[in-house]
Amino acid sequence: MAPRDTLRFLCCGSVDDGKSTLIGRLMHESGALRDDERLTLAANSRRHGTVAEGLDFSLLLDGLQAEREQKITIDVAYRYFATPRRSFIVADAPGHPQYTRNMATAASTADLAVLLVDARKGILPQTCRHALIAALMGIRHMVVAVNKMDLAAWDRAVFDGIAARWRELAGRLGVTTHHCLPLSAALGDNLAARSMAAPWYDGPALLDYLETAEIPRPAGGGWRLPVQAVIRPHQDFRGYAGTIADGILRPGDAVAVLPSGQASTVARIVTMDGDLDRAEPGRAVTVTLAEDVDVTRGDVLCAAQDRPEINDQLAAHVVWMHEQPMLPGRHYLMRLGTATIPCRVTRLKHRVEPETLEHAAANRLELNEIGLCTLALDRPLVFEPYEKSRNLGGFILMDRNTGDTLACGMVAHGLRRGENIHPQAFAVDRAARAAAKGQRPRCLWFTGLSGAGKSTIANRVEQMLHAEGRHTYVLDGDNLRSGLNRDLGFTAADRVENVRRAAECARLMVDAGLIVLVALISPFRDDRDMARRLFADGDFAEVFVDTPLALCESRDPKGLYRKSRAGKLPNFTGIDSPYEAPEQPEIRIDGAALSVDEAAQRIAAWLKD
Repeated sequence: MAPRDTLRFLCCGSVDDGKSTLIGRLMHESGALRDDERLTLAANSRRHGTVAEGLDFSLLLDGLQAEREQKITIDVAYRYFATPRRSFIVADAPGHPQYTRNMATAASTADLAVLLVDARKGILPQTCRHALIAALMGIRHMVVAVNKMDLAAWDRAVFDGIAARWRELAGRLGVTTHHCLPLSAALGDNLAARSMAAPWYDGPALLDYLETAEIPRPAGGGWRLPVQAVIRPHQDFRGYAGTIADGILRPGDAVAVLPSGQASTVARIVTMDGDLDRAEPGRAVTVTLAEDVDVTRGDVLCAAQDRPEINDQLAAHVVWMHEQPMLPGRHYLMRLGTATIPCRVTRLKHRVEPETLEHAAANRLELNEIGLCTLALDRPLVFEPYEKSRNLGGFILMDRNTGDTLACGMVAHGLRRGENIHPQAFAVDRAARAAAKGQRPRCLWFTGLSGAGKSTIANRVEQMLHAEGRHTYVLDGDNLRSGLNRDLGFTAADRVENVRRAAECARLMVDAGLIVLVALISPFRDDRDMARRLFADGDFAEVFVDTPLALCESRDPKGLYRKSRAGKLPNFTGIDSPYEAPEQPEIRIDGAALSVDEAAQRIAAWLKD
C-alpha cells in the first residue's frame, strides 16, 4: 500500500466562529480519539462545556486553563488525525485580535486554510485580516466554512450573501483555489458527510474536500542549505550543518557559497545514521566540501548554476506583532534562515486595510497592522522572494536590545538600487583628514529636555575648542529643522527621522575629521542608540544635560512650554510626550548645579583626556 500523503491545514477566523469545535468534531468523526481522550472530554464537558448536552468538542483543543475560563483560543493548538485516504496536521489558530501573531505563525507552515465564518455575523474585519495574512504567507488554497447555519435556519440567502462576499475578497487576494460550504460544527452537519439540512447545497462535505484537495508541491529549482553551524570535531573533519531548505542535494554537486561566491563540490552528506546519497527538503545534514573554502554560520550553500538573490535592500510585507509601533528609521535585527543581520526600516510604503484591502498612507504600523516596507540591511543578505521559497523568503524582526520578536515578514523582492550602489573608496580617508587637522574626530551628542541648556553649552564648548585651534561644527536641532529637516513634524515617526538625518550628517562630518557637537532633544533611547551605531567605537559620546523639568519650564526661552500647556503644541517632550533619559551617558551635566562655563570646561576636559 502506498503511504498516505499529509495535508497541513490552518483553521482560522474571528472569535467564537467555532474553530475549535469544528476541529474537535472532525477528529471525533474520523475516529482519531482514543478511549481515554473521550473520557477526559466527557468530564471536561460537564465541568467547562458550553453545550447543554453531550460533548463540547472545542475542549479537545482549548487546553490552557485561561482558554477554558474565557471560552477562547489563546495559543495555537496542533492536532494530528488521519482517514484511510490522507493524514492531517491541523492548526487551531486564535481568533482574538490580540493573538493575531499566533495565527501568522501557524499560517507560515500551512498548505491550506479553512476560514470559519459565523453565519449570523458574516465576514468580519478579523476574518479579512486572517485571510490577508494567510495569502501573504503563501497559502493559495482556502475554504470558507460558513458555520452555525443551524442558528440561521439554514437560510440559503444568508449563505449566498457570504459566498458572494468571499469570492470578491478571494479575487482581490489572489487566492487561486477556493470553495465555500455551509455547515454546523456543533451538530456535525456537512463535516464528515453531506447533510440533508441543506438540500440546496450540492458540494462535498468538509472532510471529503480536505481528503481530495491538491497539496501544493515545492517549485522545482536548485538546492539550498543555510549553514547553521561549522562542525570541527577534529582537525581532519570540517563539515557544515544545516537543514535542506529547497531542492535535492547529492554528493558531487557543484556548490556556490553565498554571499562570498566561492566555489566547491559536495564531497559527503553526513548524518548520525551514515552518509546519504541524496538529501531532500527538511532533512538535517552535515555537508563536507572537496575544496577548503571559508564558510560561516549564516552563509548559504547552493547549487552553483541556480543561485538565490543577494541584496542589502529589500521590499517586504510586514505583520507587526508588538505593542510598541514600527517606526521608519528605527533599527532592528532581521533573522532570515540562519542569518541575523542589523537592518533599518527605511520607508513604510503603505498600510493595508484588512477589510477593504485598500492601501492607506501611514508613517507607522501598530499592533496587528500589515504594511509594505523597504528595509536597508547592514550587509548583503542571501534570499529569495517568499512566493518562491518560504525558507529563504520569510523572516522575523527583533528588538536589538531585548531580542523580543517584533514582526514577521515576507520578502517581496530586492530593490534595484541595492544592486546598483557600490561604495567608492578614496585615497584621502578619515585618518588623513584627521591628521591634517591635528585632532581626533568625535561626535558629542547633547540630549536633554527643551530648555535644558544643550545648545548654549554646545556653543560655549565650540568657542573653547575654536580658541585652541580645533576644527568643529555644531548641528542644532532648530537649525536643522529650518533646512534639511524642515519637512518633519513632531510625531514619533518624524522624531525618528529627525534623529536619523542628524546622525548621518554628523557621521559624514566626523569622517571629514571634525569634532561635531549635536544639540538635539532626541527623546528616545532607541534613536540615540541608532545614532551611536553609525560611529566607530570611541567616536560617539552622549552628553546628558540633566536639567529638571520645572527649571526648564521656568526658563522657557522659546515659549514652547506655555504653548504646550495651553494645548497649542501637541507631542511636546516632557509634557505630553515622554523623554527617556540616558542610562549610561559618557558625560552627565547637572543643569541645575553647573554654570554654562563649568559645564563646558568639564566637557572640554573630557575630550582632552
